Amino acid sequence: MLLGIDLGTGSAKALLLATDGTAIGEASSSYPVHAPHPGWAESEPEDWWLAVASAVRKAVGNNADRVQAIALSGQMHGVVLASESGQPLRPAILWADTRSSATLNIYHSLDAAILERLGNPVTAGMAGPTLLWLREHEATVYTEARWALQPKDWLRLRMTGEVATEPSDASGTLLYDLVSDNWAREAIWALNLRSDWLPKIIPSSAIAGYLTTIASEHLGLRVGLPVIAGAADTAAAALGNGLLEPGLVQLTIGTGAQIITPRSQPIIDPHGRTHLYRTAVPNQWYSLAAMQNAGLALEWVRGILGLSWQEVYTKAFSVPPGCEGLTFLPYLTGERTPHLDPYVRGAWVGLGLHHTQAHLMRAALEGVAFALRQGFEALEATGFKATEMRLAGGGTAEMPWKQLLTDVLRIPLYATTVAAASARGAALLAGIGIGIYADANDTKKLAAAPTLAATPQSLDWVLEEAFMRYQSLYPRLKNSEKS
Repeated sequence: MLLGIDLGTGSAKALLLATDGTAIGEASSSYPVHAPHPGWAESEPEDWWLAVASAVRKAVGNNADRVQAIALSGQMHGVVLASESGQPLRPAILWADTRSSATLNIYHSLDAAILERLGNPVTAGMAGPTLLWLREHEATVYTEARWALQPKDWLRLRMTGEVATEPSDASGTLLYDLVSDNWAREAIWALNLRSDWLPKIIPSSAIAGYLTTIASEHLGLRVGLPVIAGAADTAAAALGNGLLEPGLVQLTIGTGAQIITPRSQPIIDPHGRTHLYRTAVPNQWYSLAAMQNAGLALEWVRGILGLSWQEVYTKAFSVPPGCEGLTFLPYLTGERTPHLDPYVRGAWVGLGLHHTQAHLMRAALEGVAFALRQGFEALEATGFKATEMRLAGGGTAEMPWKQLLTDVLRIPLYATTVAAASARGAALLAGIGIGIYADANDTKKLAAAPTLAATPQSLDWVLEEAFMRYQSLYPRLKNSEKS
């Protein structure tokens, strides 16, 4: 059996997988995300360590002696500053943290050729800008730290005593050269950042170390188990869902939303609106449109309106498309694709006396769908055309919501049935790492085929006009913030 551990933003998930792809046990354990100042997002790594133990013990149950290998997936872009032994020197700074926005001008001052090789738009929350902020504001801990690690890489250090990273996480740091597939030494030198604290890069399926005695006692597993490097959560989920072939595209809706497509070559977005990262598969990349406000925005609206999720769908879909002139901009935490604007904020626009609670909720659903369409169009502008889209994530179960998504995106949606896809992808990497599977292609047969979830109905011009209205509002909102 194979164990996949996914270190998410708010919880750790563990999945015990039989080698034939059958899920034997699954569990999760949550931990808090702290915001000591507006725009900050931090977690205590020790909370991760405790939650991982709880999830692993529940998922493995009485099968500890049957676990053959472990691999990890984890939230991207964060920074854990640690001592030589892995002791965290401060709370981890997470991907959702925007404190580094003020450092982005340092990146923008780099030579254009250096920036292009990074392959990604410069955004707050990535490791490079975060490290620039730490250098300026926490010089002592910046100097004392031995390692600057991604979250899952810190967890693996705690498990094995060994330090490493792998391409899928390294490529999301803004410190990685997508052309040479290694740390971007020229950019790091130009930014005057330390390079001695960056770990060696090994393949995602390589054995990174072995479970120590202390870690084995903490997790309830056998000492000496091989621990495979693993992958960033999105890359791991792509493997878990069998999303390996260029031309396929998948939308995942959770707290945020991601639309990804694998690429056989490192195709950098000439418009600088979408991201390019390494997959968990050798010599493969993926393009990503990342929208920060999906389930996050809907949960916020649901909460302030005092609705249950069942009431959300019942009330919202009693309102006609276009919400009778009401538009919701879901930018509660700023936005990445396509605006790359950490400062923009959300709004309902066009409110009138005829609007009700149901209109507010329907407008929120439409606003998130419109944001996804903008992300999808930005992704297609990098040079591919999709004829169908896979749909994944916990926020896509209700049929009216799926129908709205397909009508807005104008593409058939196929639902995936893989649960805990990131943890599953990690478990599959564990199997590749110890030779149970020959390679990633050998795991595709273990993923169930997606099933048709929804197809676009005849073009609704009211909905199209609502989308055009939505598109026109961001520039106005941006200009009003500047005045």
